[in-house]
Amino acid sequence: MDWSVYLDNYCERLAPGLWGEPLNTISNLAFLIAAAIMLRRARGHGLIKADILIGLLAFVGVGSLLFHTYATRWSAIADALPIFLFILVYLYAASRDFIGMKPGWAFAVVLAFPVYAGYTGNLLEAIPGIGGSAGYATIPPIILGYAALMVSRAPETARFLALGAMLLIVSIFFRSIDLPVCASFPPGTHFIWHLLNAVMLAWMIELYIRHMVASPADEG
Repeated sequence: MDWSVYLDNYCERLAPGLWGEPLNTISNLAFLIAAAIMLRRARGHGLIKADILIGLLAFVGVGSLLFHTYATRWSAIADALPIFLFILVYLYAASRDFIGMKPGWAFAVVLAFPVYAGYTGNLLEAIPGIGGSAGYATIPPIILGYAALMVSRAPETARFLALGAMLLIVSIFFRSIDLPVCASFPPGTHFIWHLLNAVMLAWMIELYIRHMVASPADEG
């Protein structure tokens, strides 16, 4: 496989080149800013998993920056991998520290995610308008499921999880309409996905920190 093959996936990109997607490129600063803010929020709490998530949030911005400048297969991997790792780490953290699962069961949830995402993503691809966002559309049901499980034991965390799911749904909407609105809005809407997704990921870390501070427990 030629990892240097040029990819043209977004409305804003009209030709190869590092600045072929200026808005999609610059908007990745939102992830780095969000990571810096969350690093300050997490300081002094000693939450290892929160620190890992913050690092991955920064890498999401770097990976996406690489993809929207180089627009190649290898940079597409650099874009997707940090997001995938963020999801897996958050699943483990939520299973352990929200639900109270034993480490083995929490790890089993992490291992089950790719199977769930692959199967559900294939089903969602058939829905008109979702297309390439189907993989991301598998995540809100998981967040809402954890919110439902938290309603009785930590109502505030449940509400915050539901808000995170809503933020993700809105951001996926803007990702999905990038190409459909291209003719009427040449810059496209993918950069809005970046901005909203940076807020959403930071919010998910924030609610984790709030939960852990309100209900201190040993991490594992």
